[in-house]
Amino acid sequence: MSILQKRVLIVDDEEDLTWTLSKKLSKDSDKFQLVCVNSGKEAIEVMNQLPVDLVITDVRMPEVSGLELLVQIKERYPHTKVIMMTAYGSDDVRKEADKRGCFRYIEKPFEINDLRSVILDALTEDKGFKGSVADFQLSDIIQLNCLGRLTSALEVKHEHESGLIYFDNGNIVHAETGHLTGENAFYHIMAWNGGEFTVKQNVKALQETIDVGWQSLLLEAMRQIDENSDKVIEEKEKEKRQRINLIHDELKSIKNSRGVNFILVHNITGFPVTSLSSNANGKIEATELGNQLSIFLGEVKRLQHNLDASSSNFIEIQFENIIFLSCKVPNADAWVSVLGSNDTNVGFLRLELRKIVKKLSPMIL
Repeated sequence: MSILQKRVLIVDDEEDLTWTLSKKLSKDSDKFQLVCVNSGKEAIEVMNQLPVDLVITDVRMPEVSGLELLVQIKERYPHTKVIMMTAYGSDDVRKEADKRGCFRYIEKPFEINDLRSVILDALTEDKGFKGSVADFQLSDIIQLNCLGRLTSALEVKHEHESGLIYFDNGNIVHAETGHLTGENAFYHIMAWNGGEFTVKQNVKALQETIDVGWQSLLLEAMRQIDENSDKVIEEKEKEKRQRINLIHDELKSIKNSRGVNFILVHNITGFPVTSLSSNANGKIEATELGNQLSIFLGEVKRLQHNLDASSSNFIEIQFENIIFLSCKVPNADAWVSVLGSNDTNVGFLRLELRKIVKKLSPMIL
C-alpha cells in the first residue's frame, strides 16, 4: 500500500484541538487521508468500518482512555500503529503504553510540523520499530512479540556486539550472535545492559535452534542475570576490601606514631570510607565523628566564602589535651582526619599526612 492510500485517525476529547489539526493537516491530503474523532468509542466505530494505518490518541480521555484504546486496537488490529500524545509524560504512563505496544510518543504542546513529521515517518516505516534498551526492557519487547504471536526478527546492538532473536508465530525459534547460536546466544543477548533494538516484522529464521517455551527461556535468563549480578557484587566487595587494605597500609606510619588515637578517612559529607583506631577505651565512633566533621567542614567552607579566601586543603586545631589535623585527598572528595593526644609529634604528622594523601588519591573512588 502506498502512502497515498494510507489513513490516519486522530483521537482527542478536545474538539478545538481536533478541529485545528484537521484544518492544519488538510494540505497533506495528497499524502494521507485524515479522520478526527473526539472519543475512544468513536475511534473503534471508525476502525470497524474503515482500515486505519495509524492512530494518534490522547492518553487522558473520559469513558475510554488512550491506554484502553491502545489495548483494543492491538487486540483487533495488531498491524495498526499507535502514537500517544499527552501532556502527562510520566514514566508510569510510558511504561504501561510500552507494554501495550505503543509505537511512539509526542508531547503536548507540539508544533504542527513536528506532528506532521511524526505521521510521515510512521507511515513510511514498514520494517517494524526501533528503540533503546534504556527506555524499554528487552524482556518486555520479547513478551510483546510472543503474546502478539508475531513472526519477526529482533535485532539488538550492544557496544561492539549485535545479536538476533527470531520469532515464528510467537515462538522463539532461533537466536544468534557473532560467536553463539541457540539458547546460549539468547541468554548472552539478555545479559546485555543497554543498547538499541530494531524489530523487523515478517522476517523468518533460516534455521530453528530453540524448542524451549519462551516463558522458560525468560525465567532462565532472569536467573542467570541474578546470578551474574551476585558475582558482580561479590567482585566489587572484594575490590573494596583490597582498596581498604591498601589504604590501611599507607596509614600505618601515622597509626603507629606516638599519641595518635584515631584516624578517619571520610568524604565531605562525613561518610566514613575507613578508620583506624589506637584508642584503647573505644570512645570514638567513626560515623558519629564523621557527622561532626561534616558540620565542621561546612562551617569552614562558609568562613572561606565570607573571608573571600581560597579553598582549604589542610586544617589543624590544638586543644589543651587533643590535637586535630585534617588533610584533603587530592582529586578526590575525601579527607583524612587524625586525632591525637597533646604529646603527639605534630610536625611529623603534618609531613606524613601531606605525603600520604597523594598516594591515597587513586585508592579512593
